[in-house]
Amino acid sequence: MVAFKNRYLLMEVFLDPDKDLLGERSPINLTQLNLSEAIRESIRLNFGECGLGSSQGSFQVKYVNPITKVFIVRVSREDYRHVWSAMTMVRSVGNCRAVLNLLDLCGCIRACRETALKCEEAKFEQRKLMSKTNLTDEEIQRMNLCLERIKLLEN
Repeated sequence: MVAFKNRYLLMEVFLDPDKDLLGERSPINLTQLNLSEAIRESIRLNFGECGLGSSQGSFQVKYVNPITKVFIVRVSREDYRHVWSAMTMVRSVGNCRAVLNLLDLCGCIRACRETALKCEEAKFEQRKLMSKTNLTDEEIQRMNLCLERIKLLEN
């Protein structure tokens, strides 16, 4: 029996809420659903229906942190280059202009989880230092909840 091989892409989203596509200024909440829809649409536009169909076998957004805008995508080893290139061509998530940036590419969820944890902690510390006022208990609790969720990631 052969194990099914996956790749895990640790990605970061840069949102521009001031340049909303519909002319509205509504804050976007990053979710697994709106990220996966944006990526699937980009795959369909750039590689057609056949490219979309072949990449959907193991494609899944595994983790999203709406605070630091970091997320993890699982995709098959054969199709990760198509998905990665389509993700770099994503121009909007929801109604908000966005750019996706690859932070790390891993062969197992464990390595991706460790890298994501380091990245999340560094971004949270940076956010603490950059905020003019102290972070509220609610924001700290939400971030700690996201850090706990990433520690529980499995295949």
